[in-house]
Amino acid sequence: MLGPNVRVGKDVRVGAGAVVHDGTVLGDGVTVGAGAVLGKPPRLSRRSSAPREDPPPLELAEGVEIGAEAIVLAGARLGPRATVGDGAHVRERADIGPDTTIGPGVAVDNDVPIGARVVIGPGCYVTGGSRVEDAVWVGEAVATANDQTMGRHPPGERLRGVTLRRGCRVGDRAVLLPEVEVGPDAVVEPDSIVIRDVPAGTRAHGVHAPGPTGAT
Repeated sequence: MLGPNVRVGKDVRVGAGAVVHDGTVLGDGVTVGAGAVLGKPPRLSRRSSAPREDPPPLELAEGVEIGAEAIVLAGARLGPRATVGDGAHVRERADIGPDTTIGPGVAVDNDVPIGARVVIGPGCYVTGGSRVEDAVWVGEAVATANDQTMGRHPPGERLRGVTLRRGCRVGDRAVLLPEVEVGPDAVVEPDSIVIRDVPAGTRAHGVHAPGPTGAT
């Protein structure tokens, strides 16, 4: 089902049961899987700290692939040849770079820029206020956080997620706490819990990683 004012490029394929909301832009060669929902306006809870201004229409550049039953909200932008896996959820004003893969079941929160040639593995959560630079690799079921108070922050306080610098790698099931920065080409090993910055080029592993030398 296509809403009004949807712009459709050449050679676009839309699967059965997909819904494309008003104003969405589908570039040339875009593929939309069955049951996907594109350009849906966000519906925020009363307690949400996300901006409440109406976002612009969703934009998908040429060659983007959207998996079955994925949801990509209004205001997001996907660069050329980006891929969103089955059942993933990309929120308003997320900006996904070219040749980046968002795996099945991934949740990308609002206002998150993700660079080019990034891989976000299945089942990850990229929290609001985070930043992911180019060529980052994130394994399966990685979780990030942006609120040290667990919902008890003062009204209007800006939440700060994590920063993943160019070329860093984060292993499966790692947990990154608010405001942590993983430096360029650093490695977080699987199942780590990261509470402090990981310097460029170092490795971190274990609970409360990294230690004084970059790993515990």
